Amino acid sequence: MKINIYYGGRGLLDDPTLYVLSKMEDVLKELRVTVDRYNIYEHKNEIATLPQTFKDADGIILATTVEWLGIGGYMQQFLDACWLYGDKEKISKTYMQPIVMSTTYGEREGEMTLSNAWEMLGGLPCSGLCGYVEDLLNFQMNRDYTLIIEKKAENLYRTISQKIKNLPTSNQAVRKSVSRTQQLNLTPQESEQLSKYVSDDTYVKQQKEDIEELASMFKDMLGQSDSEEDVLYVKELQDHYMPMEDFEASYSFQIEGMKKELYVIAKESIVDIHYGNEEKADVYAKLGTDVMQSIIDGRMTFQRAFMTGEMTAKGNFKTLRMLDRIFAF
Repeated sequence: MKINIYYGGRGLLDDPTLYVLSKMEDVLKELRVTVDRYNIYEHKNEIATLPQTFKDADGIILATTVEWLGIGGYMQQFLDACWLYGDKEKISKTYMQPIVMSTTYGEREGEMTLSNAWEMLGGLPCSGLCGYVEDLLNFQMNRDYTLIIEKKAENLYRTISQKIKNLPTSNQAVRKSVSRTQQLNLTPQESEQLSKYVSDDTYVKQQKEDIEELASMFKDMLGQSDSEEDVLYVKELQDHYMPMEDFEASYSFQIEGMKKELYVIAKESIVDIHYGNEEKADVYAKLGTDVMQSIIDGRMTFQRAFMTGEMTAKGNFKTLRMLDRIFAF
């Protein structure tokens, strides 16, 4: 028999979960069980590949510590990876025992979260262990607590060896009847390969660059090249500029779909309008191409777009209101 332990805590020396796991490992090894422990924090860059370690395990232990709220980020990421990349056929035959120790409030909720998650994945949950530890030394010296931990390890061994069945639960019924979460319809081998790709930062970065390159290529095919994009709206704004005496301001427009921001720098009778990446501006605005076109066509004003939420802005709002005075459409 083989049991894998997945520890989702931070590995602190005074973590009571580590003490519980060490006691359970001792009992399981006495019962001639092969035990492998995976500290998730040591595998944080390849969490997506950890579900593939279920292959030769008869059962697993999911263990974490509640330090302030819930089961923690590492364990949540691991469960997400099980949902996305795990072999559901293997999970459906795998027993899981949740262990949640707490140094604050919430150990029962944490244990229930792990049990519910495993049931939603289609797995077989076992009776878990949870407890609140105020003083680790007193906890370790308490013989009664040690016996409870050892009994839980024996119960896990007995459950797996005898393949004890559980009564049906509502989680299983809900999962079958109303769950609508979209999953990738992949074979176990494809899921394993995908999880490896996802955990490879270099591969993911390259994929993003390839997607950007393809987007640029298709944009060119549709007739909107980067050179054309750099002059979009520039002439219209220049033609409708109305100089204001003793007025100086700079504006940055982040227009949806544009790679660069549109900058407007007004200084009395002079206006500079160009696309680029300037560091400072008096007003930063964000809007869609349809909103910008409506303003250019005279169907909308900058102030109205801001008041209706179609344009968001930050900076000097007095300067923002001047947009409709220096650009008369």
